[in-house]
Amino acid sequence: MGNGASVAAVKYGKSIDTSMGFTPLAGLTMGARCGDIDPSILAYLSHKMNLSIDELNDLMNKKSGVLGISGISSDFRDIENAAAEGNQRAQLALDIYTYNVKKYIGAYAAAMDGVDVIVFTAGLGENDKVTRANVINGLSFLGAQIDNELNDVRGKLRVISSDDSRVKVLLVPTNEELMIAEETLALL
Repeated sequence: MGNGASVAAVKYGKSIDTSMGFTPLAGLTMGARCGDIDPSILAYLSHKMNLSIDELNDLMNKKSGVLGISGISSDFRDIENAAAEGNQRAQLALDIYTYNVKKYIGAYAAAMDGVDVIVFTAGLGENDKVTRANVINGLSFLGAQIDNELNDVRGKLRVISSDDSRVKVLLVPTNEELMIAEETLALL
């Protein structure tokens, strides 16, 4: 989770589903990307705002998501600060983001007949204890419980679930540059 975001369902070490589609636009509401929307909104916006397909593409990819909802920023730190000061649109953006993450995790848990581990990674997943807690607190039906003390960490490999959680919750730092280098080396 970060300015770009996705949820993946992994079963026996193999990805069986991901929230992203043909492009990263599908799936979760992101920093500036709208995520899943009703396709008919495109015709509506085209007629209502007289937008071309290129303008609609720009709107969905660069001016939507939490930026469009909050009207503030695509940076979750800015949105969280504004929400803490009482900005309702900023709070709505955070609520929608959290709701969508929980919705995908719940759907994938159903598709896999349960879940053993939930992993948070990338910018927001690694660094935002509030978002992690809000997501996990909405998944108690799965048996996921967060330990607030363990969750009070940034960017360290750590189990952040409570001892009585039936689902392990992990924080796993990302190293995308290392993965790219390793994959490039393997190709060479």
